[in-house]
Amino acid sequence: MRSVSFLVANFMSSCSVIHKLPYFVDSAALFAPYAQQAWAVFLDSGYPRSRQGRYDILSANPICTFVADAGITTISNANETLISTENPFDVLKGELIRYGELFSLQQTEIELPFNGGAMGYFSYDLARHLENLPRIACDSEGVAEMAVGIYDWAVIVDHETAQSYLICYDVDKTDNLIQQFSEIRRLTDVEPFLLKSDIQANFSLETYKKAFQKIKDYLKEGDCYQVNLTQRFSADCQGEPWQVYQVLREVNAAPFSAYIHFPHVNVLSSSPERFLKLTGRQVETKPIKGTRPRKLEDHENVAQIADLQNSAKDRAENVMIVDLLRNDISKVCETGSVRVPKLFDIESYSTVHHLVSTVTGTLAQDQHALDLLKHCFPGGSITGAPKIRSMEVIEEIEPNRRGIYCGAIGYVGFNGNMDTNIAIRTLVHSADTIRFWAGGGIVNDSVVEEEYQESFDKAAALFQVLKRFQS
Repeated sequence: MRSVSFLVANFMSSCSVIHKLPYFVDSAALFAPYAQQAWAVFLDSGYPRSRQGRYDILSANPICTFVADAGITTISNANETLISTENPFDVLKGELIRYGELFSLQQTEIELPFNGGAMGYFSYDLARHLENLPRIACDSEGVAEMAVGIYDWAVIVDHETAQSYLICYDVDKTDNLIQQFSEIRRLTDVEPFLLKSDIQANFSLETYKKAFQKIKDYLKEGDCYQVNLTQRFSADCQGEPWQVYQVLREVNAAPFSAYIHFPHVNVLSSSPERFLKLTGRQVETKPIKGTRPRKLEDHENVAQIADLQNSAKDRAENVMIVDLLRNDISKVCETGSVRVPKLFDIESYSTVHHLVSTVTGTLAQDQHALDLLKHCFPGGSITGAPKIRSMEVIEEIEPNRRGIYCGAIGYVGFNGNMDTNIAIRTLVHSADTIRFWAGGGIVNDSVVEEEYQESFDKAAALFQVLKRFQS
C-alpha cells in the first residue's frame, strides 16, 4: 500500500487570502444553492432564531475525502484513491497536518475560527476502532462510520460583528466564489420531500420497560452508575431533505446545528450540545444532562427551570458525566489544567430546558486536536458511566446501532482549532428513509414512564417538523 501522503504531493504549495464578503443575516439562504453540491457542509449557529452561537461556516467540493467503514479508510482526491487500515483518527490527523504544512495563511488582523481544513461527521460506531465492543444490535444504518472532507475554501459568517469572509487557497476559484457569495441566489428546483409512511419507533412501551429494567439490574449489580437508553424513529420518504432542514432550523434553532450533503447520506442536525472545542490550546466541553419540557406560559417555565435546577437526581447525573469528561480530557491536557468553571447552568430551547455544565483544560503541547477527539470519543453525556461498560450495555439493550446519532459533527482546521457537536436532535437521511433518535440517562432512581416520556419531549421538534411533510 502506497503512503497516503502521496495524495498531498499532487498539490502545489499555496497561500490563502481572506476576502471580505457582503453580510447576510440568514446564512441558510446563502448556502441553499450549494445544498446539493458534492460534499456540501453548512455548520450552522442557528442565527437569527438562536442567539447562542456566533459563526456559520459553508463549503463544498473538497480537495480530498476520507470515508471510513468496515475497518478501511478510503482517501480520495481528483487524481487518485488509496486505502488504509490504520485507525481513521490517525489517518485523518496525518493528512491534515501534511495539508496544513502545504497551505499557508496570509497574515491578517482578522481572527477566524476556521482557516480551511477538515469538516464532516464521526459516527458513534467509530468507537469500535477505539474499544473492543460486542456486535449485537442490528446495523441497519448502512452509512460510513466516518466521512470527512479537506476543504481549501470556506465562507465564514460572523454574526457578532455582522461580517462575512471568504478564505480560499486556490486563486483559480477565488473570483467565482466571491461573485457567488456576494448575493443571495435562487435555489435550483429540487424534488419535494415527502414522508411515505408513518413514523415508527424501535421500542414499544412494553419493550422499552424490559430494556429499562435490564439496565436497572445492571445498575444494582454495580456494572454502571448510569446508562443512556435511546429510541430510534424512522419513516420511508422521497425527495430532497434540504427543505426539511430549512423547517427544522425555524422550529428548533440551535447553536451547534449542521446540514451535510455527502454522496451516501444527508445529515440534518439541530444539536444544542457542544462536544469539544479547541481554540489554540484551550479545550472546552459542555455536557448536557437534565431535561424538562418547555411550557407555553412563562410562569410554568419558571417552575420547570426551578424544578430542574433543584433536582438531586439530575444534578447527580450531570456530575457523573462532568467527572467522566474531566477524566477523558485529562488524558491529553496539561496536568492540573482541567477545571469546571460552570456547573448546572440552565439553557433553554424551543421545546426543552437543559442542565449544562462546562469543563475546560489546556491541551498538552505534544497533542493534536484529533488526539483530543480520539481520546474523548464518543461523548460521555450520551453513553453513561463508566463509558466502556455503558457502551457494552447499550449494544446489548438497544435494537439498532446508532450510526451518526450520538457521534460528532464539526471541523478541525489547518490552524489546529476544532469545534464539534454531539449529534443529538439529528435527522439522518439515506436510502429513502429518514431516522432520528432520542433518549436519556438511566440511573437507580429513574422512573420508567418519566424516562420514556422524556425521549418524546426531546424529539418533539423533530416530530413536529416531519409531520409537515406527511402525505
